[in-house]
Amino acid sequence: MSPVRRCSRTACGRPAVATLTYVYADSTAVLGPLATYAEPHCYDLCSEHSERLTAPRGWEVVRLATDSGPVRPSGDDLEALANAVREAARPQERAARGAARDIDPMEVARRGHLRVLRSPES
Repeated sequence: MSPVRRCSRTACGRPAVATLTYVYADSTAVLGPLATYAEPHCYDLCSEHSERLTAPRGWEVVRLATDSGPVRPSGDDLEALANAVREAARPQERAARGAARDIDPMEVARRGHLRVLRSPES
């Protein structure tokens, strides 16, 4: 089985670039970017068939923008990535601090966040 999805139109073997979905309650045909997964109630169309698409009389065709260029990350995406990196680094920082405490000659015992320290005179 080929990983490339093909146009749903009969006798068309071209690769699909758009997905067509019907919203029967609103008498609307929605043509948008190729869906992530093939759905049984949607139709994948090649570029030629998606350009020539017409709807039944009384129906509206909604064409969602299909940006074929690379998607650039937004400011929110970059901030979320930075926060994820910071969060992933925190357990390592705690482990490093914990290792430093284990070496601390003044620390006798620990329970949760509390530490028992030796008296400086001993």
